[in-house]
Amino acid sequence: MAKPEAWDVAIAGAGIIGCACAAAAAEAGLRTLLIEAGVPGGGTTAAGMGHIVAMDDSPAQFALTRYSQQLWQQLAPELPRQVEYERCGTLWLAGDEDEWRLAAAKREAYRAQGVPAEMLDARALAAAEPHLRPGLAGAMLAPEDGVLYPPAAAKFFLDRARARGARLLAGECQRIEARGLRLRDGTQVAAGEVIIATGTRAAELAPGAAIAPRKGHLLITDRYPGRLHHQLVELGYLRSAHALSEDSVAFNLQPRLSGQILIGSSRQFGAATAEVEPAMLARMLQRAIEFMPGLAAMSCVRAWTGFRPATPDKLPLIGPVEDPPHVWLAAGHEGLGITTATGTAALLLAQLTGQAAAIPYTPYLPSRKTEAVLEHA
Repeated sequence: MAKPEAWDVAIAGAGIIGCACAAAAAEAGLRTLLIEAGVPGGGTTAAGMGHIVAMDDSPAQFALTRYSQQLWQQLAPELPRQVEYERCGTLWLAGDEDEWRLAAAKREAYRAQGVPAEMLDARALAAAEPHLRPGLAGAMLAPEDGVLYPPAAAKFFLDRARARGARLLAGECQRIEARGLRLRDGTQVAAGEVIIATGTRAAELAPGAAIAPRKGHLLITDRYPGRLHHQLVELGYLRSAHALSEDSVAFNLQPRLSGQILIGSSRQFGAATAEVEPAMLARMLQRAIEFMPGLAAMSCVRAWTGFRPATPDKLPLIGPVEDPPHVWLAAGHEGLGITTATGTAALLLAQLTGQAAAIPYTPYLPSRKTEAVLEHA
């Protein structure tokens, strides 16, 4: 009987993280196999908003998101039109003088890290986004932030990987074995290294991985060209993102090249099903209308949910598991998986090959200890 083909790297999960890792591995000359039970990019990736942002919730988050954002900028000339990449910038909205001061502090934090940022007073904000409600104090503009269409971005990485010799195998990983992994249909995959990039299900293959699903709702309008020019986020979004046990909503809008407006966002732990919950959707939409009243007259064409893989300290798990030694994690990105797909792939490849990394990867190692606890996990 012929021995199964051996791969240098087998990657479980073909969301945007797994596809980006496959592209990086194949480009480095590694024989790469990508394994996916469903449609590549069709799970958590397809349910996401698709922002490419620098976020300063912590120094480690800032470092990874900014590095990843710069990698996206380098890729921009190669991205096909279907990816819909647009560097529209983000406006962090200040509702009052207290939030204006928070926005100013945020600008200084960005500038200290070499990230462009500027303040818009109330008049400048109204000129930039005339459909916002009057009375806002102003905003901080992060001009290098952008948006894209996540499933098409995942396909870009998949196509890039396959063009360099990677192969896509349909199947679901059941367990890790000493010399590779086994699929649920009994197929054995021989691989020197295994990367787990299965998002919310990563803990099934890597017991002990501190990842729990966090449900979110999104809503998209019909086409209204010219009604929105920037990504809009309320400063209160950060407080919402910090909540570990309470359901929360926050104002977040994205313009799409189609002229549609993507409306977010909500966060829930402990949700049992993926069904759209009318009460949560109503809360989210009402919050959006408070900032942009004209949304109330727009038609929405689709609402959906997704489950984000969250960790206690809101940083992804990128690196080797403690046991067995040939297994690596690339999971736990929660709402920043689209942004950090590029940086995750680069940091993981650096560890796999023993090369120097552009930024320290220690803060993201799965072996790190955290004090926070995910409730309802």
